[in-house]
Amino acid sequence: METFNANELLEKGKACYNGGEYKKAAAIFNELIEIDPKAIEALFYLANIFHINGEIGKAIKAFNKVISLDPTHTDAAISLSVLYNDIGHYEDAKKVFNQANERVKSRAHGSEGIDDQHVNKKFAIKHLELADLYMTYNRYDEALFEYNKVASLNPEDLEVRIKVAKVYAKKGFISKAIDELKTLKNESPNYINGRIALGVLQYGNGSILEAQAEWEKVLSLEPHNSEAAMYLNLSQTATETSL
Repeated sequence: METFNANELLEKGKACYNGGEYKKAAAIFNELIEIDPKAIEALFYLANIFHINGEIGKAIKAFNKVISLDPTHTDAAISLSVLYNDIGHYEDAKKVFNQANERVKSRAHGSEGIDDQHVNKKFAIKHLELADLYMTYNRYDEALFEYNKVASLNPEDLEVRIKVAKVYAKKGFISKAIDELKTLKNESPNYINGRIALGVLQYGNGSILEAQAEWEKVLSLEPHNSEAAMYLNLSQTATETSL
């Protein structure tokens, strides 16, 4: 009967958590942990609530507890790594992250395809954060490396391909940047943001007609796209002025 109650409590706590009722959820998870100090799921959710509430020390302690009870809990490891990174404990962040990464690699040979995809997306988010940070400090080579990691871990993230092209442009490799976006266009012809970005690069590189063709294509796909309309209008005005 106790097991049933514990499961019922856990589901109730998760429902409160998903509904943003963190205070109620925390009370339920704490009750579960009193019943069973090794209640991993309750500990994990409680750690997330600490993080949301800005109680970083408590969050780190709780995530560490989860990992000590279940060393294969990748979500907890990634969350802990992000926390360490946020507070400047970069070596700790790297250590936890690498350990989790190794576990994912070792599990990749098993039959956990769906879970691997889920985990890959979580790693992609981490690499994206790191890449954006490198970009802030104009560390383009490191940013490029991390953005490419994101693209390989999560091929569904098309936005990161635009970021890769922007890094190439920042480094002065305009042709490479344009090639990157042309490849993206060929793979995903209806991806609006990619076409707009390609047009901007082409226009800046003097290929005005090609740029206008991209924006016109965007407007044929999405007639009310204000960004494409603005670029097209500006380019036409500039051409008329120069004539």
